[in-house]
Amino acid sequence: MKPSPEDLEKIIHQTLRSLPPRRAPHSLQSRVLAALEARASLPWWKQSFAQWPLTARVAFFVGAAGIAKLAIMATIWAMAGFDGAQFTSAFSTQFAWIQTVSAIVDGFGDFCGALYRNIPPLWLYGGLAFVGTMYVALFGLAATAYRTLYANR
Repeated sequence: MKPSPEDLEKIIHQTLRSLPPRRAPHSLQSRVLAALEARASLPWWKQSFAQWPLTARVAFFVGAAGIAKLAIMATIWAMAGFDGAQFTSAFSTQFAWIQTVSAIVDGFGDFCGALYRNIPPLWLYGGLAFVGTMYVALFGLAATAYRTLYANR
C-alpha cells in the first residue's frame, strides 16, 4: 500500500525533527558577528535609508522634490525655446509667495532699522555692559558651584 502525501509529510517531518540541530562552524559565527558589528558602526549616511535620522530623510525628500521641480522647469524652459517671457508667465504664480515673503522681511528689516536708530547710544552701551556683567556673574557662580560641590571629593 502506498502512503498518502499527508502521511509521507508527517513521516518526513518527524524524521527531520528527531535530528539534532546543527551548529554553525565557529569561523562562520565570528565572521557574521564581525560583519554585524561593522555594519552597526557605519555612519548614518552609509546605512540603509530607514536607519537615517528623521530630519535627514525629510531633508532628502525636500531636496529631491526641489531637484525634480528644477528639472521640470528647465524642460519647460527648453521647450519654450529659452524665452524668458514665456518662462516667467508659466511660473509667475508659483513664485508669487517669494515676493510676499520678501516684502515681509524687508518691512521687518526697515522696522528694526528705525527702532535701532531711535535708541540712544547710551542705552545700547548700557545694555551691552549689563549683558557682559551678567555673563561674567554666571561664569563666576558656575565656577564657585563647581568648586563647592566637586573640588572637595
